[in-house]
Amino acid sequence: MYPFLRMAKELIKNRTTPKLPVDGVHVSHHICWPWDLDVFAELNNGRTLSLFDLGRYGLAQRTGLNDALRKHKWGLTTAGANVRYRHRIKIFERFEMRSKLVFWDEKFAYIEQVMLSRDGLCANHLLFRGGMVNKNGLVPMAEVAKALEHSGEPPVCPTWVADWIDSESKRPWPPSLAAK
Repeated sequence: MYPFLRMAKELIKNRTTPKLPVDGVHVSHHICWPWDLDVFAELNNGRTLSLFDLGRYGLAQRTGLNDALRKHKWGLTTAGANVRYRHRIKIFERFEMRSKLVFWDEKFAYIEQVMLSRDGLCANHLLFRGGMVNKNGLVPMAEVAKALEHSGEPPVCPTWVADWIDSESKRPWPPSLAAK
């Protein structure tokens, strides 16, 4: 089941935290509970993705994106993700999550997220691509930046993010396994 109670906790907690600039880093703290585990008694890979959502919700709230979503009646959509799993997070282990908007292009925002184990090791790393949508489809990121009162250019795209965007543009769609 989706971690709705944790989501509510994060949204309530972040109502009073200082606002962040569009390119600020949101830091949150979490615990690996028994219902987050896989058969090896460690954080499940699917649950990892759901917990990364919590970091993005906090980031959206603190940068003012949640207010813009409500005001303009926009929604959020996931357009891609690339995750690395490198270190186990065990039951009841506390971990830190850091979330930051690293780039945006005409259509999408790119958010980098990490989960750090209690001993400071990077357990998981995510590059997330998402967009804002309205009844007509994707909202141009220039319009989103304006709604956030950001008048500058997007951050410079890190090389590794540009390489991933390029790689994704070469990936066949629909995938070959979908062909009949």
